[in-house]
Amino acid sequence: MPTSPAQITGSPSSGLQYDNATCSRLATELASLTRRENQLVVAQEQRIKSSQVQAFMLWYGQGDGVEASELSTVRGEKETILSVMAIKKCE
Repeated sequence: MPTSPAQITGSPSSGLQYDNATCSRLATELASLTRRENQLVVAQEQRIKSSQVQAFMLWYGQGDGVEASELSTVRGEKETILSVMAIKKCE
């Protein structure tokens, strides 16, 4: 069965790409990643539902797909941006 979105943690990400970013750019990037995270959570929840139907009918369900991997990446990027924003004292 697919992993619940709440159990998918962020994968490590380097903050080097954000070293020269302004606080407003970081905030914009964070907002974009938050929107993408929400889309991926919905997609992962759909995968869980379809897997449950498949498991009921065929006695086996699906595993995680690209949605789970991408959700982990997006969450890692968000954590990195939040860390960089804290270091830069962005409000």
